[in-house]
Amino acid sequence: MQPYNKIEAIQCMNELARARKPFLFIIDYKQECSYIEEVNKIDPSFCRYNFNGVKNVEDAVTSYQGELEWHFTPTSLSDYRKSFEIVKRNILAGNSYLTNLTCKVPITTNLKPEDIFHHSKALYKLWLKDHLVCFSPEIFVRIEEGQIKSHPMKGTIDATLPDAESRLINDVKEAAEHATIVGLIRNDLSMVAEQVRVARYRYCDRLETSKGAIFQTSSEICGTLPADYPSRMGEIIFRLLPAGSITGAPKPKTMSIIEEAEGYERGFYTGVMGYCDGKNLDSAVMIRFIEQEDGRLYYKAGGGITSKSDLQSEYNEMIQKIYVPIY
Repeated sequence: MQPYNKIEAIQCMNELARARKPFLFIIDYKQECSYIEEVNKIDPSFCRYNFNGVKNVEDAVTSYQGELEWHFTPTSLSDYRKSFEIVKRNILAGNSYLTNLTCKVPITTNLKPEDIFHHSKALYKLWLKDHLVCFSPEIFVRIEEGQIKSHPMKGTIDATLPDAESRLINDVKEAAEHATIVGLIRNDLSMVAEQVRVARYRYCDRLETSKGAIFQTSSEICGTLPADYPSRMGEIIFRLLPAGSITGAPKPKTMSIIEEAEGYERGFYTGVMGYCDGKNLDSAVMIRFIEQEDGRLYYKAGGGITSKSDLQSEYNEMIQKIYVPIY
């Protein structure tokens, strides 16, 4: 698969959609590197995908039968505190209302990345040889018959806690964070669509993980695209990037805060991946992400920080998200 810069990627996506040629796209967080490829030209020995049932390889027929070994060394609380305080200081200064803070965590497991791809239970899955595996539950945008929909996911809780779902829904900090993201995504969709509206607000999904079940809250935001949208598919997608749920608000300033606080390159983590048949499109935010680097594996995870955020709670949430959906 050939990498493209932003201008090349937009042009390539526009041309393929205009010609109604089905294609795969993978775009990094900073939109500096993208893979765009017609699906009939993708080599499954390098790239395997399953995007909501659209796939180039079969998944494992049965659940993983072995014993999963899963170990990680999280960022220390003291190191996390330094990053957290950079973010919190900027929020209190009015530079950001919400900032997504993430960490790069070394992991060890008895599974190879391609094994994780095959055995993970997730709506969107991607494996790139010697590079990464992603098993994302979060929709970026879907385009169906001229309608565009986004489903930002914000708010997580351990589902085994007493009254977990109601605790999550009634959590003031989580509610404020979710409202900020919904406002940001409504604004983003308004740049490419008309009649933008919130169809569903703060609904709960239950996700099974190797560490137990969790609840996460999402909302559904919809809009109507112009009639010529297929010939502008690349422009539409890139106009919406980076995804609001993994940056914050306002985007440009928040991205500079993220760069200062995190101290590592996200790369394809928190970018987007998806499939387009020329008219309809389905895509995901690249969260729940493992990167292969110099023979080692690193899990990248994080969460949204607001003025109401508590250091220990945010640290615990980041650790909670270091899992594989294999059960």
